Amino acid sequence: MANKAQKDGVSAQARPTSKVAISCLVAALMGAFVMSSMAQSAQAATGAPVAQTASAQSASSLSLEQLFRAESYRGENAKDAKFSRSGRYLAYLWNPFGEPGTDLYVHDTKTGKTQRLSSRALMAAFDAPEDLARFDKKLAQKRSELAERQAKEEAQAAYLQGKDVDLGQWEAAALERVKKELAEKKAKDDAQKAADKAEAEREKAAMAALEAKRAGKPVPAAAAASAASAASTASSAEKADKAEKEKELWELRDELKKSLAKNKLKPTDLYPGVTQVVWANQKDELIFQYRGSLFRWSAADGKLQPLVATQRDLRIVAFSPDDQGFVYMDDKRVLRSRFAEAGVQVLNRELIHPDDADKKYSIDATTISENGRWMALLARAPLTGPDGKALPADAEGRKVEIMDYAERFAKAKKVDREVSDDKRKQKPLAIYIRQVPTAGEAPRKQAEAVFTQAGGDGWFEISPIAWARDGSRYAFTTWEREKELFRLYVGRADESAKPEMVLERRGDVGHEVVNVVDPEFTPDGKQIVMSLDDAGYRQPYAWDIAARSLRPLLKGDFEAHNVIGFTPDSKSMFVTANKDDFAAMNVYRVNLADGSMQALGQAGDYHRGAVVSRDGQWAAANAGQWTARPELKLLKADKPAPEAAKVLTDSHDKAWAQVDALRPERFTFKNRHGDNISAFVFKPKGWQASDRRPAVMYVYGGPLNDRHTVESDSFQPTAYVFGMYMAAKHGYVTVAVDTRGHSNYGRRFSDANWEQAGLPQTEDLEDAYKYVTANFGVDPARVGLNGWSFGGFQTQYTMFSKPDLFAAGIAGAGPTEWENYNSWYSGRTIGKVDRSKPNLRKYSLLPMAKGLRKPLLLVHGMMDPNVLYQDTVNVYRALLESGKEGLVDLFLDPDGEHGMGGAVKAVGWHRKYEAFWLQKLGTVQGPVAK
Repeated sequence: MANKAQKDGVSAQARPTSKVAISCLVAALMGAFVMSSMAQSAQAATGAPVAQTASAQSASSLSLEQLFRAESYRGENAKDAKFSRSGRYLAYLWNPFGEPGTDLYVHDTKTGKTQRLSSRALMAAFDAPEDLARFDKKLAQKRSELAERQAKEEAQAAYLQGKDVDLGQWEAAALERVKKELAEKKAKDDAQKAADKAEAEREKAAMAALEAKRAGKPVPAAAAASAASAASTASSAEKADKAEKEKELWELRDELKKSLAKNKLKPTDLYPGVTQVVWANQKDELIFQYRGSLFRWSAADGKLQPLVATQRDLRIVAFSPDDQGFVYMDDKRVLRSRFAEAGVQVLNRELIHPDDADKKYSIDATTISENGRWMALLARAPLTGPDGKALPADAEGRKVEIMDYAERFAKAKKVDREVSDDKRKQKPLAIYIRQVPTAGEAPRKQAEAVFTQAGGDGWFEISPIAWARDGSRYAFTTWEREKELFRLYVGRADESAKPEMVLERRGDVGHEVVNVVDPEFTPDGKQIVMSLDDAGYRQPYAWDIAARSLRPLLKGDFEAHNVIGFTPDSKSMFVTANKDDFAAMNVYRVNLADGSMQALGQAGDYHRGAVVSRDGQWAAANAGQWTARPELKLLKADKPAPEAAKVLTDSHDKAWAQVDALRPERFTFKNRHGDNISAFVFKPKGWQASDRRPAVMYVYGGPLNDRHTVESDSFQPTAYVFGMYMAAKHGYVTVAVDTRGHSNYGRRFSDANWEQAGLPQTEDLEDAYKYVTANFGVDPARVGLNGWSFGGFQTQYTMFSKPDLFAAGIAGAGPTEWENYNSWYSGRTIGKVDRSKPNLRKYSLLPMAKGLRKPLLLVHGMMDPNVLYQDTVNVYRALLESGKEGLVDLFLDPDGEHGMGGAVKAVGWHRKYEAFWLQKLGTVQGPVAK
C-alpha cells in the first residue's frame, strides 16, 4: 500500500492573457523543453555546470500550474552504481534532465574524469533504422503532449480569471488532424480498391478472351467494360466523399478517441538506454546490457565490443573467474560463453524428475558463488489439484474486478488480490546445490534437493542465498509468519549435504525486518552479517560460524539495516544509518571490533543506493536535502572528508529556483507516551507567534519498509510542495507529521498499528494539534487534516473518532476495510488473520463513519488496483446512511490508479484541495463566512 509519490514540477512559463498568447504557448513550451534538454546534455558532455535560474518569484504570482507543471521538475537520479574490482572506476546509469533512458557513465577516481559510454547516437550503430525512427518520433510526441498539457492548464487558469481564452483550440486542432488522417486513409483505401477492381476486371477480361479463343469466337472488346468500371468507381468515390463531409462532430470525436488510444505512449516507445552493468573480476573492464544485447568495454583501450545480440531479455550475471568469458541469463537459463571461442554452454540444466515424482520442480532463480565453482538453484513446483495434475496459472489465486468506464459501456478489469481469509496457495520450494560444470564437461547425475518446503496454506518467506567469497559455504534465512518462526541456515559447498539450521527465533522478530535480513558473509568467510531488530531497531548482527554465537555490531536507538560492504581485512563494514538524524541517512564506516562509527557523507544528506568499493577506499550514493536536490556523490571511505565529496551528476531542472518560495522548519514534540515525534512546518512570510492562521496537517502513518514523510530530501507533492504553496500563497501554516506507525523509527513505531490500527496515530495527531496550536500562531478552530493511502485511512479514523478535533479533512485512497486489503501487508502490520473468516473486519471504518461531524472530502482513483475504489464507495455509503450528506464530498479520477494520474493530474487534485481548504478553513483575514 505504498504511497507512491507523484513527481513534483515547476514551470517558467508566464500565464497567457489572450487567445494569441495561448495559441503560441504550445510552441513556446515545446521549445523550452528542448532547450532545457539540450543545455543539460551539453553539461553532461563538457562537465560545465548549467547556469542557475533566477531566484524565486513573489508569493502572489505563484501558481499550482507552475509548481505541478506537466513535465516534472524532478529528474531521474543515477542508479546501479558499481565500482570496478580495483576500485579505480565507478560505473553508473544516468541521463541528464529531459533525456529518455539511462546511459552508462564511468568515472575515473584517479583522473577525476567521467566518460559517457552509451547514448542514442552511440548505440545507433546497433539498432534498426525503424527503431531509431520510432524513438525519435515518440520522443517528439511525448514532448508535444507535455507542452500541450501544460498549455491547457495555463489556459484554464487564465480562463477562470476571466481572460479571453479559447479553450477549444486544442480539440479543434486535433479534430482537423483526425479529418486529415481519415482523408488520407480513405484515399489510400480507395486507391487500393480501385487497383483491386481494375485487376479483377483485367482478370475477367482475360478469362473471357480465353474462353472465346477456345470457342473460336471473336475476343470481346474491353473498352466498354473499362469505362463502365471507371464510371462506377468515380460514382462510389463521390458518394464516399459526400459521406465523409457529412460526418458529424460526435463521430469525429469518437475517431479522435480511437486515434489517441492507438498512439498512446508505451515505455518501449522511447530510447531505453543501458539496463545492467557487471565488472570483471580482475581487470578494469565491464559488460553491459542494451536492448537484448551484451557489450564489453575495457578501460585499457576504451573499445566497445558487441558480444551477444539475441533480441531477447538477457541479464549479465558475471565474468568467469579468469575473466576469459562471461555468464549470463535469459528468462531462466544460466549460460556461459568464452570470449575467444564460439558456442554457448547451459550451466543450470533444467531439473529432471521421474514420471511418478510427487513434485516436479523447475528452476526459479540461480545464485553462483563468486569463485564461479558453485551455484544454488531455487526451484518451485506447480500447484496441483485433488487429482494430482498441475493447476492452470489463472487458478492460482483470487481475482477481483475494477471497472473501466472509458468505453460506451463499462468493462470489468481483473487484478490479483489475496485477502486475509484466503487459503494460501504457495508453491512447494526446493534448493539444489550444484558444481558449475567446466567447459565441455558432460552432465553429472542430478543430486537430490538439500532443502525443501511443502508450500500450501501458509506464509513462508526466504531470503536470497548468499555465498562466501571462497565458495566454501552458503547461507539463507527463512520466516514462517503463522508460526512466528525465524531461522538461519548455513550449508557447505556439497551437492548432497543438507544445510544446518544454526539459529532459531520464535516470536518477537518484528515484521519490518523480514525483507531486509539479507545475510552475507564477511570477506574472510568467518561471520555472517544480517539485519535483526532484537534491541528494537533494525541493525546488523554477526553470526560467528566457529563460535556459533550471535552478537550485535551496533548499539543505539537508530536504524541501520542496509549493509553495503566490508574492508578486505574484514575489520570494518559500511552501512547507511539515521544515527545522527532520523530525517537523513548517512554512510558510515563501522569498526567491527568495537562498533565505533565514522560518518562519510555530509550531515543532513539522505544517502540512497549507496555502494562501496571492494578495497574499502571509496563510497558513492545519491545524496541531497531540501537545499540541494539529490545527486550522485563520490565519498572518500578510507579517510572520511564529507566536505570533499565530489558531485558526479546534475539531474534536475534549475527552474525550481523560480518557485522555491519557502523552506520548512523541522521540529519535534513529545506525545503523551513520551515518544519524540518528528515533523516539519512551513511558516508564511510575516508569520508571528501571536497569529491565528488557518493550518493544514499532513499524515501518512503506515509502515513502508524504509520510508516516512519527514525526510530531508523528500519533495512529496502534498506534504511538501502543496504545503509550501498554501503557506506562501495563502498564508496558511502547513505541517507534516510522522506519527507512530511509520518505518525507520524503530519497532515501537512500525509495530504501533498491530491490533489497534489507527489509534496510535490519532493519539499523536491530537498531541500534534495541541503543540501546533500552542506554538505556531494557529487558530484552533481552523485546522484541517489530510492524508493519502494509509494516511487516507488515518484521516478518516481521526475524523470519525475525534469528531471535534479537526475542522475539515481530505482523505485520499484510504483502505477502510482491511479484510479486503492485500494479505501480505495487512497480515503483517494490522493484525493476526484467521483463514476461516475475514476477522480483520473488526478494523473496518464503516461502523465508525457515523461519528463524523466536520466536512470530509474523499478522493480516489476509480481504477486503483492497490486500495480498491470500493473502499471509498462503501465508506461514502455509510456516511450517507448516517445522514452525513451535507458533510461529505467525493472527488474521483475515472481513469486514475493508486497515485491517480488518469484524467486528474497532480495539478488538478491540488486545485481541488486549495478550493476545499479555502472554503472550509477560510483565509488568513478571517474565518469562513457562516
